[in-house]
Amino acid sequence: MHSHNLLLLLFFFFTVSFAELCHPNDKEVLLNIKKAFNNPYILTSWKPEEDCCTWYCVECDLKSHRIIALTIFADDELSGPIPPFVGDLPFLENLMFHKLPNLTGPIPPTIAKLHNLKYLDLSWNGLSGPIPSFLGSLSNLDILDLSFNRFTGSIPSSLANLRRLGTLHLDRNKLTGPIPDSFGNFKGKVPYLYLSHNQLSGKIPTSMGKVDFNYIDLSRNKLVGDGSLIFGSKKTTEIVDLSRNLLEFNISKVVFPRTLTWLDLNHNKIFGEIPTGVVKLELQMLNVSYNALCGRIPMGGKLQSFDVYSYFHNKCLCGKPLGSCK
Repeated sequence: MHSHNLLLLLFFFFTVSFAELCHPNDKEVLLNIKKAFNNPYILTSWKPEEDCCTWYCVECDLKSHRIIALTIFADDELSGPIPPFVGDLPFLENLMFHKLPNLTGPIPPTIAKLHNLKYLDLSWNGLSGPIPSFLGSLSNLDILDLSFNRFTGSIPSSLANLRRLGTLHLDRNKLTGPIPDSFGNFKGKVPYLYLSHNQLSGKIPTSMGKVDFNYIDLSRNKLVGDGSLIFGSKKTTEIVDLSRNLLEFNISKVVFPRTLTWLDLNHNKIFGEIPTGVVKLELQMLNVSYNALCGRIPMGGKLQSFDVYSYFHNKCLCGKPLGSCK
């Protein structure tokens, strides 16, 4: 009888401990988030009587059982602003609100408390307002993706303080003003930089000339002046897209990195002759159309493998694949 009672007691303790793997503070925060979103269908599995480590869109650490990931994505019904309670998940490493078209409003200041964040993806939503400078204090961030939203205002210079940042997506918003000078002095590694499809203006900061970007996309903005500073013989840049701006420089004097595989300069005010050094590049994509280039297209390398659309609408560019030079 005594052993039977002991087994029941052990079973009770194991059942309780299993049911309570989720930290009670985290569970309370998640239920507040669910309530703030007006109990959407996508969060149906978030039931108070069940272990929150088993809930959909949630991941717990295997040892501490604290919430380390909150990933809500691809839902048309979830609506409203990002609940401030999100900032009350102190062990969160991965926060994703993605493809939620009715997620609106600004980025809440409470996100500044999430010092363990490595991955912040707020892309493809209806978010608006400025990009807050406090994001520059999230020192563990590896990926910051705010693309495909309605953010306005200027890019905060504080983002260059993110020492571990590997990828920065600010593309496809309504950002204005210049690119910060600080983007020529990233405190840590140089991120893949995506700033396209905004309304950025002014010159590319000269400070960025000393930065060795692997991937940089500044296309479809209103940038003016010299874009050649992005290039250089000692750099290891692979992909550059400066297309559809108002950049104006002499391409004849540009020395491109030997590593360059993708070069898009279309729809600018670039002049001069294509330098012969380009034939040494293993280009997979090239577009210099809609500029003010002149002279003969150098023969050799990959240059004749591209069609006329890579070269047409220039001032006086000639040679294959365009018409012969006169």
